[in-house]
Amino acid sequence: MNGSETPGRTVSEGAEATLREVDWWGFPALLKSREPKRYRPKALDERLRRERTRTEARLLVEARRLGVRTPLVYDLDTERCRLILEQLPGPTLKAILQDPELPPTSVAAAVRSFGVALGRLHAGHVAHGDLTSSNVLYPEGPDGPVAFLDLSMGSRNAGLEDLGIDLHLVEEDLKALSARAPSLTRTFYAGYAEGNPAGSKEARARAKAIRGRVRYA
Repeated sequence: MNGSETPGRTVSEGAEATLREVDWWGFPALLKSREPKRYRPKALDERLRRERTRTEARLLVEARRLGVRTPLVYDLDTERCRLILEQLPGPTLKAILQDPELPPTSVAAAVRSFGVALGRLHAGHVAHGDLTSSNVLYPEGPDGPVAFLDLSMGSRNAGLEDLGIDLHLVEEDLKALSARAPSLTRTFYAGYAEGNPAGSKEARARAKAIRGRVRYA
């Protein structure tokens, strides 16, 4: 990995990867590293970690091409399964939904903006793959545009099932985090239809079918 990489505090340690703050040529950045998993065969583990690192880098760039903000990729090291990413400020959607001091109009604006951004992503046949409210960020605050984080489980040329799963996860998150989930879900889908006018109805229908399968599984 090239450049000035000065490790800082650990931001998060998940099952998939670890995030650490770093100084990257004077810019605040995040080092995302996928460490070896000993419970997997070595060859499989190396292949999965490299593929997910490459996929994430490609999808972060692709999302920006589609008009959806994501962290800039400063550096990619597939041998060590590492990315250096722009460190974006701002609250997550989860924090916004759980903030009792935030006006309802700001919460609604944040949710609609989220819908528009996901619609654009889906219209470009890209699925996020791990769409939780913690992976949705607002660098300019809840009334500003949204940024998506962590597309490592996403897919290019996504099928209808992939899009439906994204939408199903959104609905479940809104239900879990807000007493205003029914109205916020309508607000989200209004934005989604704006971002994905040609494919919105079909994707929503698939999300409904997935919800039915989950309910009766």
